[in-house]
Amino acid sequence: MKEFDPEDVETRVTDRLVKTAVSPRPIAWVSTTGENGVDNLAPFSSYNYVGSRQPIVTVHTSRREGGDLKDTARNAIDTGEFAVNVVTEATLEPMDRTAEGLPPSESEFDFADVPRAECRTIDPPRVANAAVTMECTLHDSIEIYDRVMLLGDVTYFHVAESVTTDGEIDARKLDTVGRLGGPYYTVSEPMEFEREY
Repeated sequence: MKEFDPEDVETRVTDRLVKTAVSPRPIAWVSTTGENGVDNLAPFSSYNYVGSRQPIVTVHTSRREGGDLKDTARNAIDTGEFAVNVVTEATLEPMDRTAEGLPPSESEFDFADVPRAECRTIDPPRVANAAVTMECTLHDSIEIYDRVMLLGDVTYFHVAESVTTDGEIDARKLDTVGRLGGPYYTVSEPMEFEREY
Protein backbone atom coordinates (compact mmCIF):
# COMPACT_ATOMS: atom_id res chain seq x y z
CA MET A 1 0.00 0.00 0.00
CA LYS A 2 1.28 3.45 -0.91
CA GLU A 3 1.61 5.81 2.04
CA PHE A 4 2.77 9.40 2.19
CA ASP A 5 2.43 12.66 4.05
CA PRO A 6 0.59 15.34 1.98
CA GLU A 7 3.41 17.75 2.88
CA ASP A 8 5.89 15.53 1.00
CA VAL A 9 4.23 15.55 -2.44
CA GLU A 10 3.15 18.10 -5.03
CA THR A 11 -0.29 19.66 -4.64
CA ARG A 12 -1.50 18.03 -7.88
CA VAL A 13 -0.98 14.59 -6.28
CA THR A 14 -3.18 15.29 -3.25
CA ASP A 15 -5.65 17.15 -5.46
CA ARG A 16 -6.11 14.11 -7.72
CA LEU A 17 -6.22 11.69 -4.80
CA VAL A 18 -8.90 13.56 -2.83
CA LYS A 19 -11.06 14.24 -5.89
CA THR A 20 -10.91 10.58 -6.92
CA ALA A 21 -11.37 9.06 -3.46
CA VAL A 22 -14.26 11.38 -2.54
CA SER A 23 -16.57 10.35 -5.36
CA PRO A 24 -18.96 10.40 -6.98
CA ARG A 25 -19.31 14.05 -6.08
CA PRO A 26 -22.66 15.72 -6.81
CA ILE A 27 -22.58 18.86 -8.92
CA ALA A 28 -24.25 22.08 -7.79
CA TRP A 29 -25.10 24.25 -10.79
CA VAL A 30 -25.31 27.54 -8.93
CA SER A 31 -27.17 30.56 -10.22
CA THR A 32 -26.65 34.02 -8.75
CA THR A 33 -27.23 37.62 -9.78
CA GLY A 34 -24.51 40.20 -9.32
CA GLU A 35 -25.06 43.66 -7.93
CA ASN A 36 -24.54 44.77 -11.56
CA GLY A 37 -27.74 42.86 -12.48
CA VAL A 38 -25.95 40.17 -14.51
CA ASP A 39 -27.08 36.57 -13.98
CA ASN A 40 -24.24 34.12 -13.28
CA LEU A 41 -24.35 30.33 -13.63
CA ALA A 42 -21.46 28.03 -12.68
CA PRO A 43 -20.93 24.37 -11.73
CA PHE A 44 -19.28 23.19 -8.49
CA SER A 45 -18.45 19.56 -7.75
CA SER A 46 -17.57 20.33 -4.16
CA TYR A 47 -21.11 20.44 -2.79
CA ASN A 48 -23.36 18.62 -0.33
CA TYR A 49 -26.06 19.14 2.27
CA VAL A 50 -25.63 19.91 5.97
CA GLY A 51 -29.17 19.33 7.21
CA SER A 52 -32.49 18.13 5.80
CA ARG A 53 -35.08 18.86 8.51
CA GLN A 54 -33.97 22.46 8.41
CA PRO A 55 -32.63 22.16 4.86
CA ILE A 56 -29.22 23.68 4.32
CA VAL A 57 -26.71 23.02 1.54
CA THR A 58 -23.04 23.82 1.24
CA VAL A 59 -21.07 24.79 -1.88
CA HIS A 60 -17.31 25.27 -1.88
CA THR A 61 -15.35 27.35 -4.36
CA SER A 62 -11.73 28.23 -4.94
CA ARG A 63 -10.52 31.78 -5.54
CA ARG A 64 -9.27 33.29 -8.77
CA GLU A 65 -5.54 33.58 -9.34
CA GLY A 66 -4.55 36.62 -7.33
CA GLY A 67 -6.98 35.79 -4.51
CA ASP A 68 -10.18 37.50 -5.71
CA LEU A 69 -13.51 35.79 -5.13
CA LYS A 70 -15.07 34.04 -8.10
CA ASP A 71 -18.33 35.56 -9.36
CA THR A 72 -20.57 32.98 -7.66
CA ALA A 73 -19.10 33.48 -4.19
CA ARG A 74 -18.96 37.26 -4.55
CA ASN A 75 -22.57 37.46 -5.76
CA ALA A 76 -23.87 35.11 -3.04
CA ILE A 77 -22.05 37.04 -0.32
CA ASP A 78 -23.00 40.47 -1.69
CA THR A 79 -26.70 39.69 -2.24
CA GLY A 80 -27.27 36.87 0.25
CA GLU A 81 -29.00 34.71 -2.37
CA PHE A 82 -28.27 31.80 -4.72
CA ALA A 83 -30.01 28.80 -6.28
CA VAL A 84 -28.66 25.26 -6.57
CA ASN A 85 -29.81 23.51 -9.74
CA VAL A 86 -29.30 19.73 -9.85
CA VAL A 87 -27.30 18.45 -12.84
CA THR A 88 -28.77 15.48 -14.71
CA GLU A 89 -27.66 13.71 -17.88
CA ALA A 90 -29.86 15.99 -20.00
CA THR A 91 -28.13 19.13 -18.66
CA LEU A 92 -24.54 17.82 -18.61
CA GLU A 93 -23.33 19.52 -21.80
CA PRO A 94 -24.80 22.97 -21.10
CA MET A 95 -23.48 22.70 -17.52
CA ASP A 96 -20.00 22.11 -18.90
CA ARG A 97 -20.24 25.19 -21.15
CA THR A 98 -21.08 27.37 -18.13
CA ALA A 99 -17.69 26.51 -16.61
CA GLU A 100 -16.18 28.99 -19.09
CA GLY A 101 -14.41 31.81 -17.24
CA LEU A 102 -16.45 34.79 -18.40
CA PRO A 103 -16.03 38.33 -17.06
CA PRO A 104 -18.64 39.50 -14.49
CA SER A 105 -20.32 41.61 -17.18
CA GLU A 106 -21.34 38.51 -19.21
CA SER A 107 -23.95 35.91 -18.30
CA GLU A 108 -23.28 32.19 -18.59
CA PHE A 109 -27.03 31.69 -19.09
CA ASP A 110 -26.73 33.64 -22.36
CA PHE A 111 -23.31 32.24 -23.33
CA ALA A 112 -24.46 28.61 -23.01
CA ASP A 113 -28.05 29.29 -24.14
CA VAL A 114 -29.51 27.97 -20.88
CA PRO A 115 -33.20 28.86 -20.38
CA ARG A 116 -34.03 30.81 -17.20
CA ALA A 117 -37.10 30.66 -14.97
CA GLU A 118 -38.05 32.90 -12.08
CA CYS A 119 -37.50 31.84 -8.51
CA ARG A 120 -40.20 32.40 -5.87
CA THR A 121 -38.25 33.65 -2.85
CA ILE A 122 -34.99 34.99 -4.28
CA ASP A 123 -34.00 37.31 -7.13
CA PRO A 124 -31.54 35.10 -9.09
CA PRO A 125 -33.15 32.94 -11.78
CA ARG A 126 -33.11 29.16 -11.82
CA VAL A 127 -32.34 26.80 -14.69
CA ALA A 128 -35.76 26.31 -16.28
CA ASN A 129 -35.21 22.67 -17.29
CA ALA A 130 -33.41 21.54 -14.12
CA ALA A 131 -35.11 18.50 -12.58
CA VAL A 132 -34.63 19.99 -9.09
CA THR A 133 -33.78 23.49 -7.91
CA MET A 134 -33.28 24.69 -4.36
CA GLU A 135 -33.63 28.41 -3.71
CA CYS A 136 -31.24 29.52 -0.95
CA THR A 137 -30.49 32.47 1.26
CA LEU A 138 -26.96 32.76 2.57
CA HIS A 139 -26.70 31.30 6.07
CA ASP A 140 -22.97 31.98 6.33
CA SER A 141 -19.71 32.01 4.39
CA ILE A 142 -16.50 30.59 5.79
CA GLU A 143 -12.93 31.07 4.56
CA ILE A 144 -10.92 27.82 4.65
CA TYR A 145 -7.37 28.24 3.36
CA ASP A 146 -7.77 29.21 -0.32
CA ARG A 147 -11.44 28.22 -0.50
CA VAL A 148 -14.78 29.75 0.42
CA MET A 149 -17.64 27.67 1.85
CA LEU A 150 -21.13 28.98 1.20
CA LEU A 151 -23.90 27.68 3.45
CA GLY A 152 -27.40 28.21 2.14
CA ASP A 153 -30.73 27.89 3.92
CA VAL A 154 -33.15 26.32 1.42
CA THR A 155 -36.20 28.57 1.21
CA TYR A 156 -38.05 26.90 -1.68
CA PHE A 157 -37.93 23.72 -3.80
CA HIS A 158 -38.79 23.17 -7.47
CA VAL A 159 -39.16 19.50 -8.45
CA ALA A 160 -40.13 18.38 -11.97
CA GLU A 161 -43.10 16.02 -12.03
CA SER A 162 -41.09 13.73 -14.33
CA VAL A 163 -38.84 12.75 -11.38
CA THR A 164 -41.64 12.01 -8.93
CA THR A 165 -43.76 8.98 -8.07
CA ASP A 166 -46.99 9.49 -6.15
CA GLY A 167 -45.99 13.09 -5.52
CA GLU A 168 -42.57 12.30 -3.99
CA ILE A 169 -39.14 12.63 -5.56
CA ASP A 170 -37.97 9.23 -6.86
CA ALA A 171 -34.24 8.42 -7.02
CA ARG A 172 -34.95 5.91 -9.80
CA LYS A 173 -36.12 8.75 -12.05
CA LEU A 174 -33.50 11.36 -11.18
CA ASP A 175 -30.40 10.61 -13.26
CA THR A 176 -28.02 12.89 -11.38
CA VAL A 177 -24.51 13.33 -12.72
CA GLY A 178 -21.55 12.89 -10.39
CA ARG A 179 -17.95 13.95 -10.83
CA LEU A 180 -15.20 11.37 -10.51
CA GLY A 181 -11.44 11.91 -10.51
CA GLY A 182 -9.72 13.25 -13.63
CA PRO A 183 -11.92 13.73 -16.71
CA TYR A 184 -14.57 11.24 -15.59
CA TYR A 185 -18.25 11.64 -14.72
CA THR A 186 -20.93 9.12 -13.81
CA VAL A 187 -24.70 8.95 -14.05
CA SER A 188 -26.41 7.49 -11.01
CA GLU A 189 -28.05 4.09 -11.37
CA PRO A 190 -29.89 3.10 -8.20
CA MET A 191 -28.99 -0.23 -6.62
CA GLU A 192 -31.43 -1.80 -4.18
CA PHE A 193 -29.89 -2.61 -0.83
CA GLU A 194 -31.91 -3.21 2.30
CA ARG A 195 -30.23 -1.60 5.32
CA GLU A 196 -30.14 -3.86 8.36
CA TYR A 197 -28.56 -1.45 10.83
